[in-house]
Amino acid sequence: MGGFYGITSNRDCVLDVFFGTDYHSHLGTKRGGMAAWDESIGMQREIHNIENSPFRTKFENITAQMKGKVAIGCISDTDPQPLLIRSLHGIYAITIIGKINNLDELIDKTLDLRGGHFDAMTSGRINQTELVAALISQQENIVDGIKYAQAVIEGTCNILIMMEGGKLIAARDRLGRLPIEIGHGKHCKGVASESFSLFKLGLEEITELGPGEIVEITPDEVKQLVAPGEEMKICSFLWSYYGYPTTSYEGVNVEMMRYENGRIMARNDIENGFDLDSVDYIGGVPDSGTPHAIGYSNASQKAFTRAFIKYTPTWARSFMPSNQSERNKVAKMKQIPVLELIKGKNLLFVDDSIVRGTQLRETVEFLYENGAKEVHMRSACPPLMYGCKYINFSSSKSEMDLITRRTIVELEGEEGLNHIDEYSDGSTERGKAMRKAICDKFHFDSLEFQSLEGIKEAIGIDPCKLCTYCWDGKE
Repeated sequence: MGGFYGITSNRDCVLDVFFGTDYHSHLGTKRGGMAAWDESIGMQREIHNIENSPFRTKFENITAQMKGKVAIGCISDTDPQPLLIRSLHGIYAITIIGKINNLDELIDKTLDLRGGHFDAMTSGRINQTELVAALISQQENIVDGIKYAQAVIEGTCNILIMMEGGKLIAARDRLGRLPIEIGHGKHCKGVASESFSLFKLGLEEITELGPGEIVEITPDEVKQLVAPGEEMKICSFLWSYYGYPTTSYEGVNVEMMRYENGRIMARNDIENGFDLDSVDYIGGVPDSGTPHAIGYSNASQKAFTRAFIKYTPTWARSFMPSNQSERNKVAKMKQIPVLELIKGKNLLFVDDSIVRGTQLRETVEFLYENGAKEVHMRSACPPLMYGCKYINFSSSKSEMDLITRRTIVELEGEEGLNHIDEYSDGSTERGKAMRKAICDKFHFDSLEFQSLEGIKEAIGIDPCKLCTYCWDGKE
């Protein structure tokens, strides 16, 4: 997905932006970048590959290389950013977050303009951030350019721009699918994807941009350039999976939502007659499944335990290796069992979601290999039925990579895809058949998913403001 961070200040802020950007490392694994502007040096920029080492290790000496009273940084899960742009709107640095679905169409239209061209990357690909800058340049001023870019982009695009002279321009996607947080300090202002990163660096008054809102930020004020729209479709996965536990979106804290989500899942199991007395312990598939499991445990009054621990001092992220077999091997090697909590026990685990199921299968096999008697699985999300069109949630190349879709086709052929709503619902015959088939395939003793209504209840904001496309296919 990715995240960005920026500060405009009355003093040098490069070190603060280093820490603020590092606080977004959970949002992406491909590229990290920083840019700063100083009145004596001008624009500066550094970009590094972070696929095999954390952001902080590549930028820890940044204060010796870069200085400025305004700076931005990003964690990018797509292309190298930020970019330095020289255009009719001046010289600026730009970074974006989101997903552009009509990339080729917009590139072709831009190339049709006289003199239009792009810097080509490997395989002839175009940097999406450069495309956004080119779209902005097609209008007479930068604000109209941002509005134009967001209007023609199909998908999602949050934009952060650092101008010469010390100001930032932040623009939230027109439907607010991803957040932008603004921090207000005595001598500086900041902008971030994650609210806690602002608070942690002393910007205690946090406000949020509305959908489509554009602001200009200086150390002394935040000036609204475009008012927010009324329609919002913020991504529900921010709370259930992506968001860091200490952050909040639309006034709802991530950790608190996950506790509530687990509570609702336990309530649903009890109402549906699941025999909780047969379960010895509740556990979470670490790390993001853990708070959902704590909520489940609290509500069911069954003990929460950590039956296995991830060994993370040297392998912090299971998806660092470049190929899938190596990633799976690393994921398995990181799982260290607590045998006293596994042998002969009936365990119920909560995971944040079930996508392809590859690593989950290996986790369950690992538990049985270490003596588990029964393993029951719960997903803190409804069944994933559609590939994400808006934030790159999954790297799946096809919707048939989703374990739910594959199982439906195995059960009923292509005809089954005409009954996705029934398969999503665990109370229907089709829903029960899909769950049983996945149980048989992965050797779960039982499987259930959070309901769509349940996750909306756990988030607690107006359901009309939530994007639930990956579960129900509704845009």
